[in-house]
Amino acid sequence: MAKGKKTVFYCQECGYESAKWMGQCPACREWNTFVEETAEKAPGVKIARRDAASEPVKLSGIQSGEESRTSSGSVELDRVLGGGIVSGSLVLVGGDPGIGKSTLLLQVCKNLTQGGKRVLYISGEESLQQIKMRAERIGMDGGEMLLLCETNLVLVKEAIQRVKPEIVVIDSIQTMYNEEVSSAPGSVSQVRESTSVFMQIAKGMEITVFLVGHVTKEGVVAGPRVLEHMVDTVLYFEGDRHASYRILRGVKNRFGSTNEIGVFEMREAGLAEVENPSEFMLDGKPEGASGSIVACRRAGPRDPGLLRSRRRRERHQDAELRRGQRRAQQPPARRQPRREGGLRRRRPHPEAHPSPRQGLRVAHPQAHQPHHRYSRHQGGTLIMGQKVNPHGLCVGVNEKWNSQWYAGKAEFAAFLIEDHKIREHIETKYKSCGISKVVIERPQGKVQVSIHSQFPGKIIGQKHAGVDELRKNLEKLTAGKKIYVNIIEVKHPD
Repeated sequence: MAKGKKTVFYCQECGYESAKWMGQCPACREWNTFVEETAEKAPGVKIARRDAASEPVKLSGIQSGEESRTSSGSVELDRVLGGGIVSGSLVLVGGDPGIGKSTLLLQVCKNLTQGGKRVLYISGEESLQQIKMRAERIGMDGGEMLLLCETNLVLVKEAIQRVKPEIVVIDSIQTMYNEEVSSAPGSVSQVRESTSVFMQIAKGMEITVFLVGHVTKEGVVAGPRVLEHMVDTVLYFEGDRHASYRILRGVKNRFGSTNEIGVFEMREAGLAEVENPSEFMLDGKPEGASGSIVACRRAGPRDPGLLRSRRRRERHQDAELRRGQRRAQQPPARRQPRREGGLRRRRPHPEAHPSPRQGLRVAHPQAHQPHHRYSRHQGGTLIMGQKVNPHGLCVGVNEKWNSQWYAGKAEFAAFLIEDHKIREHIETKYKSCGISKVVIERPQGKVQVSIHSQFPGKIIGQKHAGVDELRKNLEKLTAGKKIYVNIIEVKHPD
């Protein structure tokens, strides 16, 4: 790296400077806001000496009065600014690309020029011919407005000091650069330096300066957050650029309220003011038709706008009408035959006559039986139709079945007795093993027993001797069936 140059990191939110990258800014506590820039140390800059030294002044000795305001020629813009343009103020106007920021300020320049004000329009994005074409589109004749296409901050400052206009428009602040700062135009340091220069011009020479700012994908002005702190007023021009209406709202205003908004309509000849927003919001409302409601919503001291929404009952009525039409198109349902005496034959419940292939899902045999619901089979055998684990009814916790297998009428009783013997043997022999539950499954003629224990080593034994002994004992209880034992460790047996 060349001598005199160094790499620094700036926070885009507050402008904090650091020698290394950090994930969180220690000043504003925002994340991922640091950007890297190459700063070149100036060999030596002499501070210009002022003609008159600044001296402290008593508050009682300052003469106060109402700030002088100038009408911009736009009622909507004057309302958002708090009554007009304040002399010596610094105004930032932000918005999406193509939303109409330059068109709005060019129309303001047209109105101010016709009112006898000296206006300087400085553009760093368009040529003089392009600005001339846009001025002709909005109906602006020659006039006395001055144009300058320049991005060098030093030359722009010299032009302002030489011309001494009353209104200055900078389009845009991200295109201005200072040769003494080595970073690229639009960077954090360049935007901060340029804004500082225009603030000194506005306050020192009593010139109103309008700055056009680009926005990021999040909808905030690009550059450091300190940019919005340095200016007097921050305005956002919002709306869908594919639609015709635009909204101008104030985010910060040192000379007025931020509760006001301005509504514009983009037309072929430029932006037209919408004095009555309720008129276009209610445009298309059918007169004398039911099913719609108009609500008043007030935000700020401006007259409330009227919004129209469709009632929910209208949608329900439309849905009910469609259902009635579908029922009218369907053939009438066949009525069931009646018995003697006028009684209608009842359709049997589907659970009263289950299919022969329907399996039986069994619960723990020690479950509380009043919670079970039984239905009678054709042959008189009781079958279980409970779909909720009875244990859940007792303790308030839903659990799966402890026995998970299906069987027909012939095998159901035998399997149920085997499950009872297996559980009784395990609970009796392994009382000190912290067994929480025993799950029994019967896949394809086999018996699989899963034991959930807090101390599985006591059941397994040395070299799996305990598991082998348990398997042999269970095979005797099940008349020689193949037994598979799984030991599952649990931390809390309860």
